[in-house]
Amino acid sequence: MSTPPRDRDRDAGYYRIWVKGHLAPRWATRFDGMTLTQQDDGTTLIQGLVVDQAALHGLLQHVRDTGLPLVSVAQTNEPDPEQPTTTPR
Repeated sequence: MSTPPRDRDRDAGYYRIWVKGHLAPRWATRFDGMTLTQQDDGTTLIQGLVVDQAALHGLLQHVRDTGLPLVSVAQTNEPDPEQPTTTPR
């Protein structure tokens, strides 16, 4: 019995990940094209398109590696255009 091919687009989605503390802009390159926004409440918002669950788990491993506490992870329909961002370099 074979399984149907996986539809990567079905697994893709925009995610918003908040960590406690501010990440420096240099961290943007570690997050695969995600944008980082320092929030007034002392958190950093990491947001962007994630292609599949494996990529999401990889991003969460990078969050763990920062040493900053994870506050929240949310899947959304699209990025928040109102947020000023730091883009990867």
